[in-house]
Amino acid sequence: MAGRETRVSYRDSQEGNQDGDIGCCGYILWGLSLFLICITFPVSLCLCIKVVQEYERAVIFRLGRLLTGGAKGPGLFFIVPCVDAYSKVDLRTVSFDVPPQEVLTKDSVTVAVDAVVYYRVSNATISVTNVEDANRSTRLLAQTTLRNVLGTKNLSEILSDREQISNSMQDSLDVATDPWGIKVERVEVKDVRLPVQLQRAMAAEAEAARDARAKVIAAEGEQKASRALKEAADVITESPAALQLRYLQTLNAISAEKNSTIIFPLPIDMMQAFIRQ
Repeated sequence: MAGRETRVSYRDSQEGNQDGDIGCCGYILWGLSLFLICITFPVSLCLCIKVVQEYERAVIFRLGRLLTGGAKGPGLFFIVPCVDAYSKVDLRTVSFDVPPQEVLTKDSVTVAVDAVVYYRVSNATISVTNVEDANRSTRLLAQTTLRNVLGTKNLSEILSDREQISNSMQDSLDVATDPWGIKVERVEVKDVRLPVQLQRAMAAEAEAARDARAKVIAAEGEQKASRALKEAADVITESPAALQLRYLQTLNAISAEKNSTIIFPLPIDMMQAFIRQ
């Protein structure tokens, strides 16, 4: 819809220029200018011949009316002094930083978000005739669009879905700037700044969540270890000699770690009488 309005606006301006007339005074001024060019030739060529670069276009107005044929360039073009005026338009991609915007999210959290926008002039004629300052208007619109888009998001969505937010902002800007002859190529969210108190609260929440997971993991380990010990005890109960071997293995391990300690092993069989009582 916006593209159609752009084409209609541009077509209407062209038809108006073709059907319009500069009037009698305009023809008189145009004739006098040509006469001055002729009598001052070739010095007048310095004022009549202009050059625009490959990445530039010139929009020419003759007595306030846009010339037919659209923008001129790149290369040489001819103007009539005192009658024609022209504006140079740069077609290269321009990038600018959107200042940090204080935004109230959908879940009532205040954050500061900044972004970077890349755009270029797609139609030099429209960018001059339809808006006073296309670059400044695009910058102001980017700030407003950033606040509007982020105001519909939760804090978790802003932190995790930056790519989706960038695409949504790019689509909104591209539709709004199309009647100005501007093409928004890319939008990126640079940084999301949270209040210090909120950062501390989120850090405490994350630490508590990690502690809870650690306790759950330790409890699961204790549970598995107790089950393994129970199974080992059941196996040892079936064979009294296994308990004696385990006792000797424990003594061997202790003697290996503390070899200066004298150990007197006591056979388990000597304790059977006390165990029965």
